[in-house]
Amino acid sequence: QVQLVESGGGLVQAGDSLRLSCAASGRTFSNYNMGWFRQVPGKEREFVAAIRWSGGLTYYADSVKGRFTISRDNAKNTVYLQMNSLKPEDTAVYYCARNRRQYVGGDYRSVYDYDYWGQGTQVTVSS
Repeated sequence: QVQLVESGGGLVQAGDSLRLSCAASGRTFSNYNMGWFRQVPGKEREFVAAIRWSGGLTYYADSVKGRFTISRDNAKNTVYLQMNSLKPEDTAVYYCARNRRQYVGGDYRSVYDYDYWGQGTQVTVSS
């Protein structure tokens, strides 16, 4: 069983930065693409960013491109989301997730592409 544990959320002001971390259990972390999603009450969970299993390619939602950076450290079984220039509309619960298949290429932005999810971490940005 894979466990994903997010951390690093909090309350910040507009323009501030936060770095989220997601620690994964298991020996095969480096085989899988990882993603970050976010959700606000009453809305569907939306894609934020993803990173290829090798770390060589990254993908971003248009709303965060240029402000957020996804990265991973396969030696530490951890994926990160560096969030800069935060805006009130970035307020949400942020989830990390593991892609369903190993060693995949491509751009996976649907929640259905991911099978394991963390419990989420709240990010609140005040204006």
